[in-house]
Amino acid sequence: MTGLDRTQTPKTRPMPHKRGGIVACLDIGTSKIACMIARLKPSPPSDALRGRTHAVELIGYSQIQSRGMKAGAVIDLGECEQAVRQAVGLAEKMAKVRVESVLLSVSGGRLSGQLVEAAADIRGGAVTPADVSRVTSTGMRHATGEGRTVLHALPVGYTLDGVKGIRDPRGMVAHQFGVDMNVVTCDATVARNLMLAVERCHINVEAMAASAYVAGLSVLTDDEADLGAAVVEMGAGTTTIAVYAGGRFVHAAGFAVGGQHITMDLARGLSATIADAERIKTLYGTVITGGSDSRELMSVPTAGDEQDLPQIVSRATIANIVKHRAEEVFEMVRDKLKDSPFASEPNGRVVLSGGASQLTGLVELGTQILGRPVRVGRPLGFGRLPNEAKNAAFAVPAGLLVYPQYVHLEHVEPRHTRQQVRTGTGGYFGKVGRWLREGF
Repeated sequence: MTGLDRTQTPKTRPMPHKRGGIVACLDIGTSKIACMIARLKPSPPSDALRGRTHAVELIGYSQIQSRGMKAGAVIDLGECEQAVRQAVGLAEKMAKVRVESVLLSVSGGRLSGQLVEAAADIRGGAVTPADVSRVTSTGMRHATGEGRTVLHALPVGYTLDGVKGIRDPRGMVAHQFGVDMNVVTCDATVARNLMLAVERCHINVEAMAASAYVAGLSVLTDDEADLGAAVVEMGAGTTTIAVYAGGRFVHAAGFAVGGQHITMDLARGLSATIADAERIKTLYGTVITGGSDSRELMSVPTAGDEQDLPQIVSRATIANIVKHRAEEVFEMVRDKLKDSPFASEPNGRVVLSGGASQLTGLVELGTQILGRPVRVGRPLGFGRLPNEAKNAAFAVPAGLLVYPQYVHLEHVEPRHTRQQVRTGTGGYFGKVGRWLREGF
């Protein structure tokens, strides 16, 4: 058992309420890499988005085709590193700043969340912050299996002598103190190699976060988070889910099926090249089949010999291929939601995000299969977002820019030893280097 398997991915420091700063984020997906750089400025509390303490002003961004990735994991380190360099370089040029550290999203590595209860005796004294940290650490370690690493450890509620629903136990008196927490883990190897691709560009990874969680931070209204909502982040290689209840992130899940599978189905079903299938999906991708679709024909170039005549296919044929795979994705989402706290929220809404959520008719299909209200989410409360970044495909990078305002909700494992403090190696660089070394 290596040190890494029982520990957390890097976590950034909480954003001070009265200070601003520049934040950069990277969303390294299966089909695209997005880099965003923003200036965060302290702002007065808003009625619309309560948790936000800072206004986010985008000053640079880029979006390029991803390389060296599959199902949210690095499969070619060199290719991925080059793509990261290119994406960061373009965003830096636009923002006129140099990026030294980034917030990084994680969508691969079989994301999963579990609700864990941990308790300890405190023998009738007052609950101290050290008690909270100790019990939360115990719960977190209990939830981390072999070869897994913790992305998030979020206390959902506390108990004092069996009384549940305590919001903040510090200073309160009890014999026994407990915590209910959502521990989100992923495969340590996937997290480590994503981080390595970025570190090789001489950029520090400030924090790592589950993609559906940060998508929720950017697309959910306060009411949705309070009443119960599930965010379904539909990427190219993965679909990840974050469940919110009572305004808190309470569950995560994911599976390696996404929009790229629809492209591959079209390529196979139409005997087309992958590039042509992607173009057809983008231009004509729909899950709605109507009467005129079977009569509306289009020509599709055949994969293979250039002398081959293009084939003629109906719009209905394309829609049926797309619909078949989209139904499978929603059925898998439905199964994952059944095993989550969301099952007890009969009126909870499902909010779709990610590039693959933009297919025509997906909201209606999702509503039908999930039996819940469904909408497509777009980044909320962002000043001066360019038009191309206002859609659901940018929910994750936009959410990463908001994430530092919510880090204070999470438990962070202490990493400093006396030796590190004395020698000055316990800072950010020491932490990241140590995290990588422990795993190799």
